[in-house]
Amino acid sequence: MDLQIIYTIIAGLLLFVSALGTIFPVLPGSLLTILTLLGWGWLLGSGPAWWAAGLGMLIAALGWSASAVLTGRKLKEHQVPTGSILWAILGAVIGAFVIPVLGLFIGFAVGLFAGEAARRRELGGALASSWAALKAMGLGIIVEFGCVLLATSIWVIGMITHFVTR
Repeated sequence: MDLQIIYTIIAGLLLFVSALGTIFPVLPGSLLTILTLLGWGWLLGSGPAWWAAGLGMLIAALGWSASAVLTGRKLKEHQVPTGSILWAILGAVIGAFVIPVLGLFIGFAVGLFAGEAARRRELGGALASSWAALKAMGLGIIVEFGCVLLATSIWVIGMITHFVTR
């Protein structure tokens, strides 16, 4: 089997893991996409591979930064402090061990609510700000996931072009 085909298969598997990583934060997401595309483009070294890798890396980087900016802006807009986010992260870690698969998300939400309830000392305000924070995080995940999928689609086009014109 040709070495370029093996590189491409490995890149495809890593891109699949990176797409899952945007949804499940315990796996690497956009960073893995960028590194995979860089490595694939470098190892194949052709014009179509480099163009696809470069454009895919740019889109993944834009999605990664847009996710962070959108999430941060929404959290700041709803005045959710870092302390509540740290409670949410702690809850996510505990939830991941207590409840398989969904525990990460449930623990995050419970931890965020606990942090906000302790800070605000009222359940209504804590619920509202927690809900706003969860929506902000969800929006960030959707944007990053969409950009990783777009980068992967560009990789597929580059891969086909590379092997057809080879």
